[in-house]
Amino acid sequence: MMLIRYLSQIGRYFIMLKDLLNRPVKWSVMKQLILKEIDDLIIDSLGIVCFISFFVGGVVAIQTALNLTNPLIPRYLIGFATRQSVILEFAPTFISIIMAGKMGSFITSSIGTMRVTEQIDALEVMGVNSLNYLVFPKMIALLLYPFIIGIAMFLGVYGGYLAGVYGGFSSSSEFINGLQVEFIPFHITYAFIKTLVFAFILATIPSFHGYYMKGGALEVGKASTVSFVWTSVVIILMNYILTQILLS
Repeated sequence: MMLIRYLSQIGRYFIMLKDLLNRPVKWSVMKQLILKEIDDLIIDSLGIVCFISFFVGGVVAIQTALNLTNPLIPRYLIGFATRQSVILEFAPTFISIIMAGKMGSFITSSIGTMRVTEQIDALEVMGVNSLNYLVFPKMIALLLYPFIIGIAMFLGVYGGYLAGVYGGFSSSSEFINGLQVEFIPFHITYAFIKTLVFAFILATIPSFHGYYMKGGALEVGKASTVSFVWTSVVIILMNYILTQILLS
């Protein structure tokens, strides 16, 4: 019975994606909606992303340094490990899971509140495609999500540099040498491909849970929780699949 419910939810999700582009809202209205979503989803997320990235990068560098107990192991590995950890996994995946809590809960609760207060029904009565009106601007706004991840990469590495050098674990030249050694440019491409996929997930799954929720104010909170769980699960699954496809 539970399997049937999950399959019906997955089917409804893909039907939502199909209906998303039907009867698009005119561009003059859509432009304002997109700018508002950029402000709500992208700009408002910069503070928490910068804070977390900087300090987690520092922690990665310190943890790496403290585990290099053999004096024969070169210290430049601190920079190497920080770069690999931040670029490959921390920035695209870990930040996306955090954003599933911040962005995802905001999207689900805002759309869910509109459902509870019958604003979505009012849009439909006026002949507006409510899915296009509510969800499509979020998808377009989150095309800028790689910009957030790029900042997270830079601040993660910079935080690792400051922690490593000023913590006395590595010299500046050793850390920078570690950042440069065996650098594979495709890793950056891989990270941004993952980021765009995660951005699509962050825009659509929380919107789905908010749009199709039933009940009152209490159910909005429950929908936000369920949305966070499923967004995180799908991000982790897609992370595994994309890593297998792109790096194997």
